Amino acid sequence: MAQKHGERGQAQDTVPGRIKRRNARREEFLDAATEVFLSSGFSGASVDSIIAKVGGSKRTIYSYFGNKEQLFTAVVKEITNRAMGRFTIDDIADVNLETALCNAGRRYLEVVMSPQALQLYRIVVGEGTRFPDIAAVFFENGPGKASAALAHILQEGADAWGIPKHSATKLAEHFIGMIRDDLHLKVVLGLRNPPTAAEARSSVRAAVDVFLYGIKKVRPQI
Repeated sequence: MAQKHGERGQAQDTVPGRIKRRNARREEFLDAATEVFLSSGFSGASVDSIIAKVGGSKRTIYSYFGNKEQLFTAVVKEITNRAMGRFTIDDIADVNLETALCNAGRRYLEVVMSPQALQLYRIVVGEGTRFPDIAAVFFENGPGKASAALAHILQEGADAWGIPKHSATKLAEHFIGMIRDDLHLKVVLGLRNPPTAAEARSSVRAAVDVFLYGIKKVRPQI
């Protein structure tokens, strides 16, 4: 009996190891898939190309992700979650509204202008009508998450900043849209390079001024 108990305990001890190895293998597939999808797009990417990078088989990949569309959905979620992880604005609530918007705007512009985010945006726009679930995942974990995070901050500071709480969500969406503006579209279309740090600061500053003071008012000296 003691031997059987020991064998059973040994088998139980290997479960965490198996889970760890499985998770690591999933990450390998996901990293390879990210590289293939970003370089070839959804239509041009093949599961065989992913296998060529890390080995395995279609059956193995599908056991992790289901199918090619679900694999791409996992890639979209991974990239957007990783990118939005840099959009941390929890520290904004302790500053004035103008500073809060400047900080949020600079951080968001940095996220959307990153090479991975730009390429993913191009792919999702191209495939979104055929695969609306992928587009939804991209929006919910990317731009939608940024707007929701900023809306939360505006609601938290509404009383101090003189903002109607019921308008926080719409105000956040408007502001995020102003930060992207034509600058983001031009970069996505390849009409210009991503902005330099100085250009990004200037663009955000202009958006904050219009958002807070309008086009006919002069920003007060602080």
